[in-house]
Amino acid sequence: MPSNDIQAETAELVPVHVNHLIDNGELAAENAWCVSYDTNTLPEQRPAFVPLALWQANQDDSELAPLLTSDTELTPELGQQLSTTSAIAVDFPAFTDGRGYTIARLLRERYGYTGEVRAVGDVLVDQLDYMRRCGFTTMALRDDQHPDDAIRALNAFSVRYQTDVEVRQALFERRLVDTQQ
Repeated sequence: MPSNDIQAETAELVPVHVNHLIDNGELAAENAWCVSYDTNTLPEQRPAFVPLALWQANQDDSELAPLLTSDTELTPELGQQLSTTSAIAVDFPAFTDGRGYTIARLLRERYGYTGEVRAVGDVLVDQLDYMRRCGFTTMALRDDQHPDDAIRALNAFSVRYQTDVEVRQALFERRLVDTQQ
């Protein structure tokens, strides 16, 4: 086996601890949670986000929370099961993979999830406003992204035309209501 494959396998088993965490629009002072992509073994470091099947097998451990991959199918049964946890991480394997936005929006709108929804993986500053609008409360930035840029990006827009998980009326609908009063 080539040495690059061994390094990739080893790196995949090591929990990821992100230094740049945006929590509710502010830079978090600390990040206690690590992310483990290992589907077979629980990480020693806790608290930890772990792959969904591993979390389901260990739901009695309060220091574990589910890590949803971008191809996770949110069924009503899974939505109900996820409602019992206080935090859920959604993985973005590449910044071009937008399925995580749909997962967050479904968690909030269809299944009424009210806990923390954290974006992990290939998270860029350019995505943060869209993530927040889809229901993410916490975003773990990729190491090369600057937290100051992230805070500015989250505050760049004061008015949005479309609806999101918090604002249920489009701008034209809000303006129509204002003119009728």
